[in-house]
Amino acid sequence: MKNLSLAIMELLAVGLGVERSHYRKFFEDGGSVMRGNNYPPCKQAGLTLGTGPHSDPNSLTILHQDEVGGLEIFSDNKWQAIKPRPDAFVVNIGDTLMALSNGRYKSCLHRAVVNKERVRRSLVFFVNPKEDKVVRPLRILCVEKSQESTQISHGWICKNSHKTTTEQIPLPSKTLSIGFIPTQKHDNLKNQC
Repeated sequence: MKNLSLAIMELLAVGLGVERSHYRKFFEDGGSVMRGNNYPPCKQAGLTLGTGPHSDPNSLTILHQDEVGGLEIFSDNKWQAIKPRPDAFVVNIGDTLMALSNGRYKSCLHRAVVNKERVRRSLVFFVNPKEDKVVRPLRILCVEKSQESTQISHGWICKNSHKTTTEQIPLPSKTLSIGFIPTQKHDNLKNQC
């Protein structure tokens, strides 16, 4: 998963017009975390959430969910379900990468809902830099000089995460903040670019 995440970071750097290895260098010694989630069924699913609305404080989130589904993103002022695909990972942009890209990549407001009858399981890989890394965009990504001085630590982002509501950061409809990567093809990702 770490190799996949670093390959994705290289592609995102290319998309921004910066040196391909820039984000690889920033993240390869990071403290990434893998977590398994288990959401038991609830007969009155509308009364609870598996995980409330939030954007992830990390840089990238790579998710594999089972066929039950339950991931929803907030887009066009409404919650929209992301249909699970057994042959793909879901890739979300997090708050740290949004800061590093000076907002060109947007973090994704999302939540997990429970199913009335079935257990939902997912496996999540959170990509993080080391906590002491300074999070700021490169100068070439800053339009105005005042933006160059904006910097925060990754630790601050983690401590202040999960304060997001749908009123604060709606996902613009024309922003690509979520994507699918076929699980069988991720080993060849680096060679295709």
